Amino acid sequence: MKLGIVGLPNVGKSTLFNSLTKAGAESANYPFCTIDPNVGVVAVPDERIRLLGDMYHTKKVTPAVIEFVDIAGLVKGASKGEGLGNQFLANIREVDAIVHVVRCFEDSNVIHVDGSVDPLRDIETINLELVFADLEVLERRIAKVARTAKMDKDAGKELAFLKKLKDHLEEGNMASSLEREDENEVKWIKEYNLLTDKPVIYAANVDEDSLQDDGESNPFVQKVREYAAGTGSEVFVICAKIEEEIAELDDDEKAMFLEDLGLSESGLEKLIRASYHTLGLMSFLTAGEDECRAWTIKIGTKAPQAAGKIHSDFERGFIKAEVVNYEVLLREGSLAAAREKGLVGIEGKEYVVQDGDVILFRFNV
Repeated sequence: MKLGIVGLPNVGKSTLFNSLTKAGAESANYPFCTIDPNVGVVAVPDERIRLLGDMYHTKKVTPAVIEFVDIAGLVKGASKGEGLGNQFLANIREVDAIVHVVRCFEDSNVIHVDGSVDPLRDIETINLELVFADLEVLERRIAKVARTAKMDKDAGKELAFLKKLKDHLEEGNMASSLEREDENEVKWIKEYNLLTDKPVIYAANVDEDSLQDDGESNPFVQKVREYAAGTGSEVFVICAKIEEEIAELDDDEKAMFLEDLGLSESGLEKLIRASYHTLGLMSFLTAGEDECRAWTIKIGTKAPQAAGKIHSDFERGFIKAEVVNYEVLLREGSLAAAREKGLVGIEGKEYVVQDGDVILFRFNV
């Protein structure tokens, strides 16, 4: 899973990136201190594989990972070259979802590029820049398709769709809100890889006081939640400064620190939960003495395609899958003990993998 982090300058974007990835991206109180895109890979905390690793005395525990891409803060007119221009938007075209960091705190010591804190205005500024960047993509595609549209029926249909999509964006809408009327439209819009068609998760960056009640008493957060509800997007509340402090602690210290703050989970855990939910993802597990590992797949994935995540040969030569829930396996103490009690399912090609399944694939190539 790959997530792109966007936002105006000085909203806490790079501070959040630092705390999530411990990558040490430059973070300072002036616009555009992030010049090159920062990329960091983060392990997804998953107690299930740790517990299975302990049970198997495994040599290696491999969690699922998320890749974060942090680009320079965008300002009004970025798509036309203002600030650092829109060259950085290309760096997030390949991401699965966009994490939009929104400033929801007052602090006279931290400059706001527009002079005041207004999360809805800030969201609109970023959205418009994404729209303008996508319009450039569509204009290039229209020019290309128009050359063959008169002679090619399919190209003619695509050209009509492109013009409809362009009109939709020019009215200030996101591509994600355009209804797809058939499979061709679904396929075409996927090919364009538009920024405004990607799922968005809003990170409401608050002060420490607002973190205590998950932003319930923060009017800025309420505005972001109301806006996100209208677009079907998720919101999670984070204090980037606190996350930066947490990032320096080991697991035991982190748990104590969160408990002292009255929090049950870190911002990273909130973001991962929101990301998995937004993208319809889950994890199945493989376990043994050599390695215990989490594999991220789409909800609804069938056994052969899940096997293909491990290796294409597993999918090609799929015979069956031995499946047991991780809680059952931990309780019984071994796969053999679970088999003896008839708790291991023998599943075929139509089996839909469930979150927390521990699977042993049988294949022959």
